[in-house]
Amino acid sequence: MDEKIRNLRKLLDHLLIAMSFVCSLVVVFHLGYNTDPEIERLTNRILEWCFLFFALAMAAKTFTAFKSKSSVISRAGEALLLFYFLAVIIADSYHFSAVDGTELVKPEWMYLGIFAILIIEVSKQTLFFDKFYFNPTLLFVLSFLALILIGTALLLLPKTTYQQQLTFVDALFLATSAVCITGLSVVDIATEFTGFGQTIILVLVQIGGLGIMTFTGFFGYFFSGGFSYKNQLMFTELIGENKVSSVISTLYKIILVTFFFEILGGVFIYLSLDPDQFESRAEQLYFTIFHAITAFCNAGFSTLPDGLSNTAVRFNYGLHLSIIGLYVMGGLGFGIIFNSYEFIKRWAFNFYYKLRYRRHFIYRARVIAFNSKIIAYTSFFLVLFSFVLVFVLEYNHTLRAHESIYGKIVTALFIGTSPRSAGFNTVMMGGLAFPTVMLIFLLMWIGAAPGSTGGGIKVTTFALAILNIFTVTRGKDRIEVFGRKVSDNSVSRAFSIISLSLIFLGAAIFMLSVTDPDQNLLSLAFETFSAYSTTGLSLGVTPQLSSAGRLVIILTMFVGRVGSLTLLVAFVRKAKPTNYQLPAEQMNF
Repeated sequence: MDEKIRNLRKLLDHLLIAMSFVCSLVVVFHLGYNTDPEIERLTNRILEWCFLFFALAMAAKTFTAFKSKSSVISRAGEALLLFYFLAVIIADSYHFSAVDGTELVKPEWMYLGIFAILIIEVSKQTLFFDKFYFNPTLLFVLSFLALILIGTALLLLPKTTYQQQLTFVDALFLATSAVCITGLSVVDIATEFTGFGQTIILVLVQIGGLGIMTFTGFFGYFFSGGFSYKNQLMFTELIGENKVSSVISTLYKIILVTFFFEILGGVFIYLSLDPDQFESRAEQLYFTIFHAITAFCNAGFSTLPDGLSNTAVRFNYGLHLSIIGLYVMGGLGFGIIFNSYEFIKRWAFNFYYKLRYRRHFIYRARVIAFNSKIIAYTSFFLVLFSFVLVFVLEYNHTLRAHESIYGKIVTALFIGTSPRSAGFNTVMMGGLAFPTVMLIFLLMWIGAAPGSTGGGIKVTTFALAILNIFTVTRGKDRIEVFGRKVSDNSVSRAFSIISLSLIFLGAAIFMLSVTDPDQNLLSLAFETFSAYSTTGLSLGVTPQLSSAGRLVIILTMFVGRVGSLTLLVAFVRKAKPTNYQLPAEQMNF
């Protein structure tokens, strides 16, 4: 009996992945290509029956799960998915009529359910990578490349734009910009992209911000209920987790923290908006969701022409603060968020028990990790430094348009924090003073924290470089901070990252000067720094780049997202360890 149930569940898994793939292609054809009303009615009817099939298949899997050896987690996942399908069908049952041909389910909810099945089934298949040898670093790089190619194919569909269909290079540029959470665009997605096209960008940003392997790993584990030891080893390197035993909990935390802050930020964004500026509540809600996701993922895309400098929201300081909060939290990294949560939880427990029992409840050494302290102090210094400098430099320039001191403070804070990978702008970049532009160069190059949705060389690398300067000038031979010695491996890695970034930036600027010699060198350099740091700010030269120049920026965005050092590690064979050391020599500097 158990063998029959296992075979039935395997058969259902095979049917689900095959049917979800076919049905998803039908949805893509229906939304992105077809314009014939007759074919549209036919595809809708096909998709309705697909939806019913998925509901029955999930019902069968849910009921057989109790007689199989599937885990509690996978049972809960299957039951939750079944509940979704039944809820959509029941909610629409009042409108069902076999006589007049009214749709069985609402199209948007139907499409979401079909794509959910596809994502879950594909995610479960990623857990079989452990049967083959994969360098986790190479897998990380290839996953981004695969997502970019899928995004390019989707953006080439005719119905992604209102007028002219995108060329291959433009579609590749936008897909790379979305997956690499950059925000640079060769076309105005606010005016030229349809809702379908904007949604493709949004999905690519969300998956690219989390990392496709993190995304699929979470859903694969949740709906299969198990990770092999090889899976855990692979994901240990992919998500930067030191302990194999903590891989699963870290995956859960990353996904839950992302959705928590996006939902929380979305609430503040929604409340800050004026409903009269939107045609419907649905449009206001879509604006909220779009900007909550792109802000936390540090992408910088907006559905408004000219972004947040649009006259409709230019002086909406509540919206600006909500966006700042989202991209700052996204740029801090998941590690410091987890540490802060543990610290607050311990403090709250201790406070409660001290009031009630006159003693501490928990004693634990070093809740806040060493890296979290470096990130927190460096980020605070950079925010304060950039805010003060921008406020002074722009007081008689872009800040003159803001009458209140409150407005000037919020705008200066936005200008000072956005270059560190966020890419949103509340002022026209061409109106900034030249010293401010130079400051933005530095902030873009530094970027956000490691393990975050931001880019750049990372604040830890910058902090280590500054600490090394002080160490050398004081005549010390090792870097010591917060009662700890920084390992030699960390120092060499940091300077490798700095060196590679400067070499690549120089090469990219040189190539752009060859492909687009008619453009201003400052604008080309700004574009290159913005692409490498996945920031997305521009001095307006992006749409004017030649096809060759756009390919250079595409490569720069990709290298900036996955990391130049990561690329070398992925493709260069590691040296074999040796049991000897060569005589040391002192170099002259």
